[in-house]
Amino acid sequence: MSVEILVEDGRWEELALQDVATAACDAALAHLGLDPAFCEISLLACDDARIAGLNGDFRGKPVPTNVLSWPAEDLAAEADGDAPCPPGPGFGGGPLELGDIALAYDTCLREARAEGKSLNDHVTHLVVHGCLHLLGYDHIRPRDAARMERLEAEILAKLGVADPYG
Repeated sequence: MSVEILVEDGRWEELALQDVATAACDAALAHLGLDPAFCEISLLACDDARIAGLNGDFRGKPVPTNVLSWPAEDLAAEADGDAPCPPGPGFGGGPLELGDIALAYDTCLREARAEGKSLNDHVTHLVVHGCLHLLGYDHIRPRDAARMERLEAEILAKLGVADPYG
C-alpha cells in the first residue's frame, strides 16, 4: 500500500500518521479482498479551516468536518443496493489510484476527546471510513449505512480498535 501524506498542519506530527493510515488502509483493502500492495491513496492532514474550505468547495457545506474523500473512480453501488464493485487492476499493470482523503486535526481531536477515545483509534476509524468511501461505499440510505458500519467494525476489530458504533 502506498499512502502518500501531505501534512499541512504540524500538529499531525504528534501522531505516527503514516503508520496509522497505512495500517488502516491495508486492513480495509485486505478485508475486501484487494491487494494493498497495488493500491495508492493520497491523504491530506490539515486543520479545520482548510477542511471547511474543501467541504464548501466540494459539498456546498463551508463548515469543518472530520474526514472527506474523493474517489478516483465512481465505484458506487447500483440502485438495487448491491455492494460496490471492486476496482480492477491499475492501468497498464501499475498501481491502482483509489483517490484522496482529507483529515482535519481540530475536529478529529475534539471528537476523540468527547468520545473518550485515543486520537490514534479515532483517526484509524476515520481513515478506514474514508477508504471505504474511495471504494464506493456510502451511508446515505439506512441499508448502506448499516453495511458500511458493519464493515468498519470488522476491519477495526482486526486492528484492535473497539467498535465505534457499539
